[in-house]
Amino acid sequence: MNISGKTKIYGIIGNPVEHSLSPLFQSWFLDKSGLDATYVPFCVQESDVESAVRGLWALNVQGFNVTVPHKESVLPYVNADESANMIGAVNTVVRGDAGWQATNTDWVGFSAALEAVEADIQSAKVLLFGAGGTAKAVIHALSKMNVSTLYICNRSQKRAEMLAAHTRENYSHIGCELIEWDNAAVEDVSLKAGVVINVTSIGLKDGDTFPFPLPGTGIAMDAVYRPDGDTPFCQTARRSGRESVDGLPMLIAQGAASFSKWHDSVRPNLLEALRWTEMRVGRAPMNLPGWEKQI
Repeated sequence: MNISGKTKIYGIIGNPVEHSLSPLFQSWFLDKSGLDATYVPFCVQESDVESAVRGLWALNVQGFNVTVPHKESVLPYVNADESANMIGAVNTVVRGDAGWQATNTDWVGFSAALEAVEADIQSAKVLLFGAGGTAKAVIHALSKMNVSTLYICNRSQKRAEMLAAHTRENYSHIGCELIEWDNAAVEDVSLKAGVVINVTSIGLKDGDTFPFPLPGTGIAMDAVYRPDGDTPFCQTARRSGRESVDGLPMLIAQGAASFSKWHDSVRPNLLEALRWTEMRVGRAPMNLPGWEKQI
């Protein structure tokens, strides 16, 4: 592309950001849309979040994504909407007349990923591993899809209790139970769960292994993604006979929702974007019948 003084700048802040696929597919979105804009990764230290947000404003950046570990720490410096405030985390920020306007599209991305695999979420019991900011986004999505039964399992019991309290306070229609971080407890609930979800950090580092078997039938969804799609959680799920999906569809879908916020509701085609990204990172096409039907 040709960059000029008219080119609008978007980007992503986080630490690290070197591994992020967002610049790859966001640049493709821009190219497909014919917009005069570019998307840039910015590595920001935790101690520099405030100055970074103010600096992006001063530099006339038009919008940016937020990834770990800044999704919660940017909140004081933006005007967050209802969904972001309820989730307690931001991943999408857009320049507005009254300052930075912020939302959370992670829950939109997760909902789209569930639709892609045609998960029967309303009739399924859901087992969720993890209790951080992404867990809140996932629960927000599950509430919109009217899930009735949710089991939460996390290494830190205190954080699990805090997430359960948050769920009961904000989504009273969801029956929420805590599960111990224990083989026997997980195996018992896994057999009942038609959907199991990982939002822990397991899989982000080479050599990670998922600590529990996941017996039962149904869908396993991982928020973690790898270029080959073979996360430890997905490996474990497949050995147990479950259909598994890593975090790439969720990532693409939340990014498309961000793009739509920045560019007047222009919405990229999710399956087309996924297939292009799969080709670029050298992985086999995923089976996503829900998105196939949208073509």
